Amino acid sequence: MLSAKSLFQEILDNDESFRLFCSIAAGGEAQGGWENGRIAALVPEGERALAPKIARHGADEDKHGRIFTALLRKRGLTPVPVPPGTDYTMLLERHGIGLAHDKLRRDEPLTVRDVIVYLAHSRVTEQRAAEQLGLLRTHFADHPEIGRAVRVISDDEDKHLAYTHEELLRLAAAGHGRLIQRTLRACALTEIRVHRDVSLAVMAHMGRILRWPKARSALLAAGIHALYAYERLAGWHRMVTLAMPERRDALGGPAAPASEFA
Repeated sequence: MLSAKSLFQEILDNDESFRLFCSIAAGGEAQGGWENGRIAALVPEGERALAPKIARHGADEDKHGRIFTALLRKRGLTPVPVPPGTDYTMLLERHGIGLAHDKLRRDEPLTVRDVIVYLAHSRVTEQRAAEQLGLLRTHFADHPEIGRAVRVISDDEDKHLAYTHEELLRLAAAGHGRLIQRTLRACALTEIRVHRDVSLAVMAHMGRILRWPKARSALLAAGIHALYAYERLAGWHRMVTLAMPERRDALGGPAAPASEFA
């Protein structure tokens, strides 16, 4: 029976597929860490109180990258180059989602609008991350090899999502509501398309590594297209709603170290 649990178990059991999975994940997290670090350094004067939270977000992302690398090292594996079609973070940037890297490389202060673009991008992508890690947590929280890592990263993603809700609601109350909703909608509609394309690319690579029969690969591709159709029709709405989270000030402290995974 084909299920999310059986699919990931198959990827986990094979060294080469696990190596690709962890390499893709580590690369994306490291990129997110760099982006958040630069944004924290460039936050405009009126939003300086937000800088430590953005920096904490970036530190968490860096930690996640180190955790995935540590999982590889424990199995005696090294990272592989990330295939271009599977680079979720870079593909989002190429489609104009989030703040352009050229802007982040300059030492020019950001604007409040830039901060809103960053938070909207994070709101949408952290929704995806929280859901995916939540699924892994459901099935692998007690796994002897990856369970601890899954629990730690899943908890962090939930905190990141809570933080984006709280900060966007604060900015909406300050009069930026229409810009926030427009930006969230544009981010969500682009993200679901990029997520579809990346999912197809990742499954194609996994299929070659694991030598899946054509029928199985076709079934998985059909499932990815079906999910996209649902999200394009209605599912994207979950990415743009805002509600005050139960967990307030979720990024109000320092990031926990990743040394326990080394």
